Amino acid sequence: MTPNPAIITAVENLDYRVTVGDVVAKAGLDVKVAEQGLLALATDAGGHLQVSETGEIAYLFPKNFRGILRNKFWRLRWREWWEKVWRVLFYLIRISFGILLILSFVIILAAITIIVISLNSSGDRNDSGSRGNNFGGGMMFLPRFWFNYNWFLWFNWGYYDRPYRYQRQRQKYHSQGQKNGMNFFEAVFSFLFGDGNPNYNLDERRWQAIATVIKNNQGAVVAEQIAPYLDDLGKGYALEYEEYILPVLIRFNGRPEVSSEGQIVYHFPELQATAKGWNSQPISAFLKEKFWRFSEATSGQIMLATGLGAVNFVGALVLGSLLEDGTVAAQLGGFISFVEVIYPLLLVYGVGFLVLPLIRYFWVQWRNGKVEARNQQRQKRVITLNHSDRQLKQKIEYAKKFASETIIGCESLAYTTEKSILEQEAEQADKIDAEWQKRLNQSDAKE
Repeated sequence: MTPNPAIITAVENLDYRVTVGDVVAKAGLDVKVAEQGLLALATDAGGHLQVSETGEIAYLFPKNFRGILRNKFWRLRWREWWEKVWRVLFYLIRISFGILLILSFVIILAAITIIVISLNSSGDRNDSGSRGNNFGGGMMFLPRFWFNYNWFLWFNWGYYDRPYRYQRQRQKYHSQGQKNGMNFFEAVFSFLFGDGNPNYNLDERRWQAIATVIKNNQGAVVAEQIAPYLDDLGKGYALEYEEYILPVLIRFNGRPEVSSEGQIVYHFPELQATAKGWNSQPISAFLKEKFWRFSEATSGQIMLATGLGAVNFVGALVLGSLLEDGTVAAQLGGFISFVEVIYPLLLVYGVGFLVLPLIRYFWVQWRNGKVEARNQQRQKRVITLNHSDRQLKQKIEYAKKFASETIIGCESLAYTTEKSILEQEAEQADKIDAEWQKRLNQSDAKE
C-alpha cells in the first residue's frame, strides 16, 4: 500500500508526533482513512505507537521517514520522478501555443511577401491584362492596396513595434514590483486557456476548515458553526432536522447529543485527542471560493497576444485570397505549395485563437456569478451565527459540556513500541511502587 501523500505532509507539518485527530484537522481526511493511513505509515516507515493510560494512541515517526519510504516504495520514487518530468513537459506544452502563433504569423507573412513580390515582378514585364491571364481571373476582385509592398512594410513595423512597447510595460511592472513571472509564450497559453481552476482544492479546504472548527471548539459544536463551510443546506424538513451535518458526522466519526430541551449538538471524540496542546488556529469565518480570472498575464501581455492574434487572422484571410484560384501555388511551387496544403490549419488556428478566449471570457463571468452567490449565502450564515438568538446560545452552551481535550504526553504513556516489553514492565513497576508509596504517605499523614 503506497502511503497517502496528505498524511505524510501532515506528519511533517506536525513535527512527527501526531494523533488521528491532529492529522484529520491538518489534512481534512476521513477519520477512518487517517487511522488506517497512520497505521500503514508507521509500519512502513518505522514509526512507533504510544498508548496512553486512557487508551488514546499517538504516533511517533523518525524525521527521515520520507527517505525510508523512498527507498522502500518504487511507486513513490516513480511519482517524484514523474512530477519533475511533468513540470518540464507541461512548461513545453504551455509555451508551444505561443511558438505556434509566432510560427503561423511568420509563415503567413513570408508566403504573402513571396506572392506579392512575384506579382509585382510579373507586373513589370506584363500589362495588367496579361498578369490577369497568368494568375487567373480570380484575383481581379482584390483591391490594389493588398499588393502594395509598402503596405506590408507598415504591417511589419506595426507588429515589431509591439514587443518594444511590451518590454517597456514589463519594465514598468518590474519597477512597481508587480512581476507575474510569465514570459510572453506562457502568457499566450494563459490568454487562450486561463490558468486553471482557482478552487481546485475546494473540498480539501472545506474539510480542513470544518475539522479545525471542531478542534478549536474542543470536539463539540452545533450545526450552525459548521454551516458556513457547506454548500446547499437543503430546505424544509432536511434543513429543520439538520440533515446537512450527516456527511460531517460520517467523515469525522461524530455523534449527536440531545439536550433535555430537544436541542442537538455534535460530539467528535477522535478529534479531542492530541499529541500536544492544541492552540486555537485562525480560520476564515466562512468558506470563501476564489473568483475565476480570465488570465494571470499582465494587461500588456494580453494586449500583445490579442493584437498578434488579430494580425495573424487578417493575414490568413489575405493569404486565402491570394491562394484562392490555386494557380499561384502551382506556378511558384516549393514553399507556396506547402503553405497551400497547411492553409486550413493556419486558418483554423487563427480563428480559434480569437474565438476561444472570447467564449471563455463570458464563461468566466458566468462562473463568477455563481461563485459570488455561494459566497454571499455562506456569509449570511456567519451573520446568523454572530447574531445568535437565545435558543442558539443555549445550544452552544450545551455543546461546551462535551468539549474536552486529551493531551497524550510522554509521562502518561502506558505502552510504547519504542522499548521492549521487559523495559516497560520494569518502568511501570517503578511507577506503580511510587504511586503506592505516595498513597501510603498520604494515609499516614491523615492518621
